[in-house]
Amino acid sequence: MNLLLVEDDEMLAQAVKAGLHRDGYRVDWVNDAGAARLALSSEHGFGAVLLDLGLPNGSGIGVLQAMRARYDATPVLIVTARDQLSDRIAGLDAGADDYVVKPFQLDELSARLRAVVRRSQGRVSPMLTQGDVVVDPARRSVTRAGEPVTLSVNEYRTLLALMERRGWVVTRAQLEDAVYGGTSNIESNTIAVYVHQLRRKLGDELIATVHGFGYRIGEERPA
Repeated sequence: MNLLLVEDDEMLAQAVKAGLHRDGYRVDWVNDAGAARLALSSEHGFGAVLLDLGLPNGSGIGVLQAMRARYDATPVLIVTARDQLSDRIAGLDAGADDYVVKPFQLDELSARLRAVVRRSQGRVSPMLTQGDVVVDPARRSVTRAGEPVTLSVNEYRTLLALMERRGWVVTRAQLEDAVYGGTSNIESNTIAVYVHQLRRKLGDELIATVHGFGYRIGEERPA
């Protein structure tokens, strides 16, 4: 898993990077709020963010608020010297998943990181993600590598039906039902056309054809 560490103390940052590397993480480090915003808006996704509050060129709270405002659900672990109750409340209310006060033991930091990642993977998220494709059902929006992708209504419905069943084969009949709501007299190749358009816009590798059955997004789930 790739992490983003946002910390302006170089000595502490290097120690944290070394400790997390030993735990099998890859860590990208930035030392100010502007660089953090840039890293988080890039095509490179992160499994979690370790975020200091007191930063040059802005604040950690500002970085966190910007993430959540664009529906970035990446787990965020605040790591800061600010130990006042009001600071903890502000961080959690801004969307942090946990809060660690400096100084800390690396073992505790790693344990808390594992916990927030587990929770993020286990909870129901409004976002549906496969590779660099993200669907936001609340906004009916789709992005690829962070860039918006325009879909027709029926292309979007086809994609949503597949994303909501990631790992499972979705039959043509099920897709027709999702797109048309059970309407009859649908041409036999209509779903195939929508799948073709989705592959053109979102990448050929996104949707797998399971011959004789239907289509699937994501790795096949064990029976």
